[in-house]
Amino acid sequence: MKKHEIISFKADQQLVEALTHIPNRSEFIRNAVLRAMDNICPLCQGTGILTPNQREHWNEFNEHHKIVKCDECDEIYLACDREQHNGSPL
Repeated sequence: MKKHEIISFKADQQLVEALTHIPNRSEFIRNAVLRAMDNICPLCQGTGILTPNQREHWNEFNEHHKIVKCDECDEIYLACDREQHNGSPL
């Protein structure tokens, strides 16, 4: 059986009070962390900062891509502006 580790973190009073009303805080926090990890930026890995090498790769990628807002859902996404051989966007 795999041994569990205890991980602790600091929380402000407002968060502490909010968590006191949750029946199984450990499970709630585990699930919240796992969900958050599914949404981490694949490039910066959640740091919010690019290394110089990552920045160089991003600049190359950005030459043929743009950040656009979807007219249907209002979400921001990356779109390629290169044309394939048949004239369709990639």
